Order: sequence, then C-alpha cells, then structure tokens
Amino acid sequence: MPENEDVGEGRAPAAPKRAPRARKKAAEIEASPLNVSSFGADGERSGEIRLPESIFGQEPNGSSMHQAYLRQLANARQGTAKTKRRGEVSGGGAKPYRQKGTGRARHGSIREPSMVGGGTVFGPQPRSFAQRMPRKMRRLALRSALSVKANEGRVAVLDGFELEEPKTRAVVDLLHAAGVENSALVVLPASNDLVQRSFNNLPWAKVVLARNLNLYDLFTHEHLVLTKDSLELLEENFA
Repeated sequence: MPENEDVGEGRAPAAPKRAPRARKKAAEIEASPLNVSSFGADGERSGEIRLPESIFGQEPNGSSMHQAYLRQLANARQGTAKTKRRGEVSGGGAKPYRQKGTGRARHGSIREPSMVGGGTVFGPQPRSFAQRMPRKMRRLALRSALSVKANEGRVAVLDGFELEEPKTRAVVDLLHAAGVENSALVVLPASNDLVQRSFNNLPWAKVVLARNLNLYDLFTHEHLVLTKDSLELLEENFA
C-alpha cells in the first residue's frame, strides 16, 4: 500500500509520535503543585523551587492525621483537676446530732457526701491523658498534612529573613508579597529572636522551628511559609 494512500475503514490509525506525549508530560511536571515560587527577603520572586516529593507528594492518610491530631490534643491536657473525697475533707470528727428522737435522718459526720461541705463521690482525680502512637504513624500523619497543604497551593518558600531590628511591618509586607492572605505558620530552621519578636504582635501568624512542626499548627493555620534551610531540615528528618 502506498504511503500517501488514505487509511481504509476498519483499520487502526497509525500510532502517534512520542513528541506530543513528552511535551504533555513536561507540562504536567511544570504545573505540579510541588513546584512553588520562592521569594527573597525583599519580597521579590527569586525563582522556583520544587518541594521534596517524599514529604509533600504523599497520598494523604486521613485516619493517621485524625489519630495524631487527637493524640496531640490529649497530650496537651494537664489532668490536674481534683476534688476531695470524704476522708480528705477537714472536720467531721463528732456526730452532728444524736441518733434518735430528732425526726431527722441519721448522720454520723457533717462531711458525708450528702451534707453541705462534705466530700465528693466519684469526682475527678489527677490523671494522665497521654496517648501513645508509633513514630512511623506520626511521621505519616505529618507528611500527609504537608501534602494536603501542597495540593491546596498554600505553601510558600522564602530565601530567609534579613532584619536589622524587630519590625512587624517588614514581615507583614513580606508575607503579603508571598501570597499569604490569612493565617500563616512560619517555619524556621533555628531560633531567631529578631524574627520571633517581629511576629509577636500578629495574632494570625505563628513561628515554629522545623523540628517542632506539628499537626495542630498545620490545621489551625491556612498558609505554610518555609525558609529554604528549614525545607532541607524537614526533608532530612521526616522523609
């Protein structure tokens, strides 16, 4: 059959070339939620950075995130509530009144639970609400939460903070330039007093260290702002 002859009915068309598929794959990689813009200390876009797929590209596990979230709330409880039992209330050594002849119910102590000022029955006692969870499950929950943030497009990367003195207006302008509109969780690689003091007056922003990143802060803040150094620490510790 000649090469320029039309294809007859019932015959499969020729296989497409590989070039369009390659272009399509490249476009999908370029539009991946793992590719985020990075911003300099002046708020200008400095380039694009790809988030580690081992942390931000995982399939979210809802059950592990739920369990880790409840565990963190439970571990934050003090468990110091306490009421006094009958034997711990002061007084009550003598019988309040004689056994018979008064027409009243018989009592042996004014500190009985049925008396005003008496002890409490089945009241709260000091206890621990701590819950245990395997380390692999905790890290799976954290990676799942980070992946959700990346899929929603709520992750921004900063080159760093260059502050000569604490200044709230400077960090607010930087966050707005990075696309942060609502609450934000700022992750630093190490403690920085200037940055911390700059964020102290912002009720909608919180600064945490990379090693202290947790599910509760991720769930209660809409945007996640990372510095490049903290991104490397997260990949090293939780990948």
